[in-house]
Amino acid sequence: MDLVRATAEGLYCAQGDFFVDPWRPVKTAVITHAHSDHAHWGNQIYYTSAKNVALMHKRLGKEITLKSFNYGEKFRLGQTWVSFHPAGHILGSAQVRIEYKNNVCVVSGDFKRTPDPSCDPFEVIPCQTFVSEATFALPVYKWDSGEVTAKKIFDWWQADTERPSLLFCYALGKAQRVLAELMRFTDRKIYLHGAVEEMTEIYRDSGIKMLPTELVTAQPKGYDFKGDLVLAPPSAHRSLWMKRFKDPQTAFASGWMQVRGTRRRKGYETGFALSDHADWNELLQTIRETGAKKIFLTHGRTDVLARYLEEQNITVGLFETEYEAQEEAS
Repeated sequence: MDLVRATAEGLYCAQGDFFVDPWRPVKTAVITHAHSDHAHWGNQIYYTSAKNVALMHKRLGKEITLKSFNYGEKFRLGQTWVSFHPAGHILGSAQVRIEYKNNVCVVSGDFKRTPDPSCDPFEVIPCQTFVSEATFALPVYKWDSGEVTAKKIFDWWQADTERPSLLFCYALGKAQRVLAELMRFTDRKIYLHGAVEEMTEIYRDSGIKMLPTELVTAQPKGYDFKGDLVLAPPSAHRSLWMKRFKDPQTAFASGWMQVRGTRRRKGYETGFALSDHADWNELLQTIRETGAKKIFLTHGRTDVLARYLEEQNITVGLFETEYEAQEEAS
């Protein structure tokens, strides 16, 4: 008996009468994390992890009806017991554990296994059914540690102190990880685009340690940002906002940078493969460690991973979703 199934609104649990990360308005929505492709406005009531509350209110407004629970704390929905467990994706991200009688299903949401100082580490949850993302489900995707990649970012920044260094990365999750990872190599102030600053303050309020920051727009007129590192969302690339920087060097931090052609297509000088999703080996490791006998795959290269798992005699199903992994967020 499957505890979740795909519907026009999203992944639905009939025994609990709720949806996980629905993409259309529903009565009861259980939300894994605050990225815009998982947390949508318009649901009657939201359930999420306690560490995700501030981000949910920032994204969807404080007028939403929201109930939150600590990691591992069970609550009742319909005939099921539900709990949130760390997913290692971004601050407050959670896997959803659903228990009905003696059957346990875990919906991973987006997750990663690579250590990240800006969020709680992934927790392996034993289950009969595991619903896994497949964003980077190709063998070519294999991540270095955050420390190794942060050192590459630091060296790139320091290699040209006569130009501003503009690093483009997603405003929620990726930018804060960069600020936390770089603490190993420097204590210098970093300058932020306004969209990044808003999310960074929520991380600071949650106790995440990061480098000191200031808004780009708070600097005096004529400040040239030479030798400075600036973090900005991809939407700012080639925008009017960039005109304040004279001859900057540019880079993009994303898992997609593992494939060089993506960097050329996007028009960045440099790319750093820094992802908040599981790589190929982490996907296989996680599926194995859960002990699940049935795997459902969502958004990403489900075809390749499904074929590989079937060759290992693992039962695989596919859930089509209306959201796909955002390249900027990955």
